[in-house]
Amino acid sequence: MVVTQENVSVNGSRRLSSQEIAEALRERIRGGDLKAGDRLPTQAELAEEFGVERGTVRQALRALQEDGLLTNVSKGSPPRIAEPAPARGDLPQRTMQALGPRLTEAFSAPHVRVDVVCHTSETLGLALSEPLRLIQEGRLRPESIEFRLLVPAEDIELAFPVLVEREEGDPVHRRWLEMRNAQARVLRHNLRAVGSTHRIDVRVAFRSLPFTPPTKLYLLNGEEALHGYYILTRRAEEYEGRALEMYDALGFESLLFSFLKRSGHRDAVFVEEAQKWFDALWETVATEMTLS
Repeated sequence: MVVTQENVSVNGSRRLSSQEIAEALRERIRGGDLKAGDRLPTQAELAEEFGVERGTVRQALRALQEDGLLTNVSKGSPPRIAEPAPARGDLPQRTMQALGPRLTEAFSAPHVRVDVVCHTSETLGLALSEPLRLIQEGRLRPESIEFRLLVPAEDIELAFPVLVEREEGDPVHRRWLEMRNAQARVLRHNLRAVGSTHRIDVRVAFRSLPFTPPTKLYLLNGEEALHGYYILTRRAEEYEGRALEMYDALGFESLLFSFLKRSGHRDAVFVEEAQKWFDALWETVATEMTLS
């Protein structure tokens, strides 16, 4: 609660401490009464409002500065409310840096639900190694795990990867399809295996998209969306005894941007819309994908 001069009078003659004043100002910042860039009242005005000496106000302001909430505390003019520093998890990270820790946190929930739109499940399979290891060690104990993956269909003409100079028979497409199917089987096997050994209800489903997704999306428990862009590059890859010059994207190099429902209205709307987009694709144009 914000403390005012009237509060002090009603409560008696006890002087407020610098900690109490700092907490009162923190509440104003948290509640939005004081926003980033706003100037605080002068030390004299704050001292009068709270019925204390200026020295007590200065101590309170220093505490807020140490918390990163104020700037320009000792520059003569009243300090300003600082811009909030981005939380470490809000900064975009490479897929292989970001995805593993976020999956591990998602697997701490009793009921795990992961929805993915990707080109292949290679990066996802690698990132899953840590939460699956923690389940094997008994440090994570989900009751159920549900994975739904949307990947490009095998019979479409992909936007990428493609040969720089097109040719009949398209070995790049064959290579991609072998990778897609092999990685999907490994992912399914690893999830089912941990479900069997630890009595976890595991469901894994794949469906095919009639287009090449230009972005990747990971939806974790309906609470977080990790979104990244496939960045195309020209590169050579050895396959069937020849070097294939192709336009391709290395998924693990993509930056992932995290959107958390609990971070505010903007992030919450993004997560909700991303989930609607995934569900609509799953229920409409996506088709069943059978893995032998």
